[in-house]
Amino acid sequence: MGQGHDHGLDNIRHEKPLRWALALTILFLAVEVAGAWLSNSLALLSDAAHMGSDTLALAIALAAVRLARRPPDARRTYGYARMEALGALANGGLLFLLAGWILWEAVGRFLTPHPVATGTMLLVATLGLAVNLVSMRLLKAGSGESLNMRGAYLEVWADMLGSVAVILGALAIWFTGWSWIDPLLAALLGLWVLPRTWHLVSEAGHLLLEGVPHGIEVGAVRAAMENEPGVASIHDLHLWSLSSQQPLLSAHVDVAEGVDSDALRRRLAALLRERFGIGHSTLQMEAARCAQPACGEHAHEAHHDHAGHHH
Repeated sequence: MGQGHDHGLDNIRHEKPLRWALALTILFLAVEVAGAWLSNSLALLSDAAHMGSDTLALAIALAAVRLARRPPDARRTYGYARMEALGALANGGLLFLLAGWILWEAVGRFLTPHPVATGTMLLVATLGLAVNLVSMRLLKAGSGESLNMRGAYLEVWADMLGSVAVILGALAIWFTGWSWIDPLLAALLGLWVLPRTWHLVSEAGHLLLEGVPHGIEVGAVRAAMENEPGVASIHDLHLWSLSSQQPLLSAHVDVAEGVDSDALRRRLAALLRERFGIGHSTLQMEAARCAQPACGEHAHEAHHDHAGHHH
């Protein structure tokens, strides 16, 4: 999403498809819950649970997109960019609970099979598939750009496969009369969602723990900075990100004697921006000959580079 104004425009661009996808999903969720109740199908209820988590994922993504657009204020100098990760974490937690409940329910149904109204099951699952395909089309564009949009897109994609599984299950029960297919399908859908959920939760956790942004290596960044003429050494190097598109860097740079530290700082900022896509770097330039740790800080103030870089 880049920095500054580009970030806002990008978020606005993501908002409209998210709103449409959310409206469609909420509408169909109601239909699917009713269908699951009427047909007595646990697989359909399992699919509805996924659809419910879709609704939550889309609502969280939409809220995060809106909040991320709010400017930093006196209490939150970084703004609300972290809402993205918090949203993904909340959504993941809910999915784990839902999957657990469905597995528990499926075991009970295996032991005492329930009759299933396959016609209703088939009709509702087919409608669900259509809704998912429309939502996927809406969300595809933003899915490569943001953790949130990717989370929402993955949810809908998984749900689409869930609908296909329910359709096949309904047809199988129709032709064979084996009602145990329904809880088996429900259990498989419950299990299948867990690895994706774990991936989303771990990515969000990495972001909240100030982990190094994906695709950037600390060693490579350090080496590139130290190779810049005029740099004696780099220390206190930190790499983290606010959201899935905003990598940040801070470092102390020991400047070789006789080198213009301001020109060097500009060169380093440009290097970080062009080579690693780090548009926001805070570089503290210190004279290398200064032995005491404190005197470097008195000699040179910290310089900040807030580049309006779009990547």
